Amino acid sequence: FLLALRKLAGCTLFITGASRGIGKAIALKAARDGANIVIAAKTAEPHPKLPGTIYTAAEEIEAAGGKALPCIVNVREEQQIINAVEKAVKTFGGIDILVNNASAISLTGTLETETKKVNLMMDVNVRGTYLTSKACLPHLRKSKNPHILNLSPPMNMKPTWFKNHCAYTISKYGMSMCVLGMAEEFKGEVAVNALWPKTAIHTAAMDMLGGSGIEKQCRKTDIIADAAYCILTKPKSFTGNFIIDEVLLREEGVKDFEVYAVAPVFWHFMEENHLFLAGASQASGGTKVNAESASAGPVAETFRIIQGELNKEMVKSTQGIFQFELSGDEGGTWYLDLKTSSGSAGLGKPPAAADVVMSMSSGDFVKMFTGKLKPTMAFMSGKLRIKGNMALAIKLEKMLTQFNAKL
Repeated sequence: FLLALRKLAGCTLFITGASRGIGKAIALKAARDGANIVIAAKTAEPHPKLPGTIYTAAEEIEAAGGKALPCIVNVREEQQIINAVEKAVKTFGGIDILVNNASAISLTGTLETETKKVNLMMDVNVRGTYLTSKACLPHLRKSKNPHILNLSPPMNMKPTWFKNHCAYTISKYGMSMCVLGMAEEFKGEVAVNALWPKTAIHTAAMDMLGGSGIEKQCRKTDIIADAAYCILTKPKSFTGNFIIDEVLLREEGVKDFEVYAVAPVFWHFMEENHLFLAGASQASGGTKVNAESASAGPVAETFRIIQGELNKEMVKSTQGIFQFELSGDEGGTWYLDLKTSSGSAGLGKPPAAADVVMSMSSGDFVKMFTGKLKPTMAFMSGKLRIKGNMALAIKLEKMLTQFNAKL
C-alpha cells in the first residue's frame, strides 16, 4: 500500500538546472518517492555567489531516498545534452519525465540589455528547452506515462509584460510556445505542460535580483515542487496546460498556503491586503487552469502603475528617495526610489535611506497621486507631514502631474 502511494518510485526524471532552487526542489520531492534523478546542470565547481553544485545536489537526492546521476550540462551546448541523455538511458534504462527548468534572466530594458545577455536568454530558455526536449522525446515515447514540464508562463499578450524586459519575456514565451506546439504534436504519446508561480519564489537567484528583504515577499520552492508533483503524476492525457501553482493546489484540496511562506506573519499581511509582487500576476490568462491575477487595494494598485511608468529620465531629474508612512486600510511603509538605476516603488522600506519621509492616510495618498488633492494643500491643512529635504518634496509635487493621467 505504501509503495502504491510513491507514485514516482522507479521513474527517471531528467531535470535541467537541478543543482539549486526550483529544479532541486522538484528533484527532492521526486526523490522521496524513490525516483531516479538526472541532475543536468552546469555548476560542477562551487559558484562564487550561488550555493550548490551537481554533486552536492546528488548527495541531497540520495539522502532523500532517490538515485542521482550528476551530469555537467550547459543547455547551450547540444552535444552536452545528447551525452547526458545517453548516459541517463544507459544508467537507468530510459527517461520518463523531462523538466525544463534551466533559465537565464535579465529584467532589463531594450537599450540596457547587452547583446551577450540577449543571446544567453534565447540560447538557454528557448533553444535549450527545444533541444533538450528533442533529445529526450525518443526515450519519453517509450515510457508508460511520459511528461515534459516547462517552467514558463501563460502567454498573456498585454504589452505591459514586454515593455520593461522585452528580451526576457520573449525567451520565456518561447518556452511556452514549445508547450503549445509539442503538446499538439505528441498528443496521446507525451504530456507537455507549463508551470508558473502565482507569486515570487525565494531562491538564491532571487536574492541576487531583489536584494535583502525580498524573501519576505516570496514563497518557498516547496509550492512549485508540490504543484510539479501533481502534474507529473497525472495521466499523459493531461497535456497542453498552462498551470499556476496555487490554482492547481487549491483544486487538489490544499487550503493552508501560509506553510509555503518564507515569512508567514508578513505573508499573512500580504494576503489580507492582496499585495503580491507584479511578476506573479503575469499568471492571468492560462489555458486550462486559469489564474486570476491578485486583486489589489487602491494604494497597491497606485504603486503598481507608478512602477510601470518609472524611467531613467525621471530618476535623473529627481535624484531622491521617498518613504511614505501610511495609516488606514492599506497602512504601512511604502517607498518610491527615484535615485537608483531605472527607479523602483512598492511596499516596505526603500533600498537606501530616504531623503523625504511623508506621513498621511492611505486615502489621502491615493487622492494626492490621482490629482484630487494637491500636496501643498495637504501639507497646509495638516493631512500631510513631511520630514527631510523639502526641495525634493516640491520636485515630487511637480512630477505627480506625469502620474495623474495614468492613475
